[in-house]
Amino acid sequence: MTNCSHEAAIAEVVPSAKGCEECLRTGGIWVHLRLCRTCGHVGCCDDSPARHARAHFHESGHPIIEGYDPPEGWGWCYVDDVVVALPGRTRQIGPIPRYF
Repeated sequence: MTNCSHEAAIAEVVPSAKGCEECLRTGGIWVHLRLCRTCGHVGCCDDSPARHARAHFHESGHPIIEGYDPPEGWGWCYVDDVVVALPGRTRQIGPIPRYF
């Protein structure tokens, strides 16, 4: 792992949804989920058609996500483009529907 200058942004969060917030609202699909470790927003990954997690980063400036579906335990900093060590995995709030 490489150093990240945004580790202070990592917080214990409550996931905002049982899937990608925007995809659930619009009927979209996702491949994997990413959890914002600043506010708890759940969005879809860059392999998903809409890339909502990255869009959330661009809109909010929140730099660090957690691999969330399934809980993977790794973090990523969009700004520094590096893997980030997380202090723990975020608990899921219930079963997450699968699309792929």
